Parts: sequence; structure tokens; C-alpha cells
Amino acid sequence: MAITNKMKSQLQIVLEDGLDEEGNMTFKNKNFNNVKTDATADQLFAVASALVPLQQRSLAGIERNDSSLIIGA
Repeated sequence: MAITNKMKSQLQIVLEDGLDEEGNMTFKNKNFNNVKTDATADQLFAVASALVPLQQRSLAGIERNDSSLIIGA
């Protein structure tokens, strides 16, 4: 049996960046590293919601990127 230990967590705010030459939406990411690995989705949403009005671009999404170490037990 394997066990996972969450090692890192990152909050990513995805912002609209306009259209490319073919008319497809392009995006820019704002990444915030060293997020507490035990932060809840509600906490991350609250932080992202506070940061979005400070951005020049419109919000496209909020993501959480986690890295875990998998070890055998």
C-alpha cells in the first residue's frame, strides 16, 4: 500500500489576456507559491476573490496545484 504526503501547494489565478490571431482566448497565470498544504478550498477562494479586483485582466478561473510525495508503506 502506498501513502501520499502533500509537499507543496500553489494558488493559481487564471486571467483572460485577449484573443490570438485566430480569435481564440489567451490566458495569463498569476501563481502564488508556498500556500499552506492544509488550506481549504474556501480559504483559497477567499484569497483569490480578494486579489482579483486588483488585477487588470478579467478572471477566467482559480486553480490549486498540489505536489505530493508517494511512498510505500
